[in-house]
Amino acid sequence: MADAAASPTGWGRTGGGGFRKPSVLPGFGITLGFTLAYLSLIVLIPLAALILGAAGLGWDGFWAAVLKPRVLASLQVSFGAALAAALINAVFGLAVAWVLVRYDFPGRRVVNAAVDLPFALPTAVAGIALTELYAPNGWIGGLLEPLGIQVAFTPLGIVVALTFVGLPFVVRTVEPVLQELEAEQEEAAAMLGAGRLATVFRVVLPAILPALLTGFALAFARGVGEYGSVIFIAGNLPMVSEIMPLLIVIQLEQYDYAGATAVATLMLAVSFALLLLINLLQHWMRARHDA
Repeated sequence: MADAAASPTGWGRTGGGGFRKPSVLPGFGITLGFTLAYLSLIVLIPLAALILGAAGLGWDGFWAAVLKPRVLASLQVSFGAALAAALINAVFGLAVAWVLVRYDFPGRRVVNAAVDLPFALPTAVAGIALTELYAPNGWIGGLLEPLGIQVAFTPLGIVVALTFVGLPFVVRTVEPVLQELEAEQEEAAAMLGAGRLATVFRVVLPAILPALLTGFALAFARGVGEYGSVIFIAGNLPMVSEIMPLLIVIQLEQYDYAGATAVATLMLAVSFALLLLINLLQHWMRARHDA
């Protein structure tokens, strides 16, 4: 006999003629309606308003706004710096996660907590601190200045700031996978004659690659939209070290709402593509794990 609909009392009839107890959670209809309403108010409606505002420009007006030399230069700075920072974090974030998982050493809890510091620290505070360190008269910048290396107020400073804020994404994404990867597999590879590099590239790396790519994509996506930690150390020179979020703010201050809307819509499209890529990587990771 087919399942009967749930009664007003919350009890449902099972296929065998008995009764089953109701779930402690609200019903599907209630939760689905709440989910759609919440997402619509917080996410979908504001984004739809942004897209409609850009659509009012028409294709010619939209492309004229986003293809300006200053916009293209800011786009290159934002994506180039975010890509460089994500690549750096992919390498060193993997090393940090490996040390935290594979080794027990004094101060391990302190190091583990320090990894999450960029999550809790206000981005503006991080930007001020990095600027103080890497300015020509700062602790680190003063050592690099005689070597002809300037970090603060250059695109290199943007990479430093984005590396700081993006490190936890790689570490926290890779760390659980390394914990599930038993050390016995590495020991078995060593017993079979594999060297350290062969063990890393043939045993460890294939197992953690989906998680590493996911962490890389998350760090890259965060870097593209980062604002607070960058504006202090970047210098904000047009065509040199100006990032896209700052350009949007400048256009709003100049009452260029059409240009700001077009640039923001372009950033929205790129962010959506990045999130889609992250979801595909996560699906690949789950499928690989289940196989």
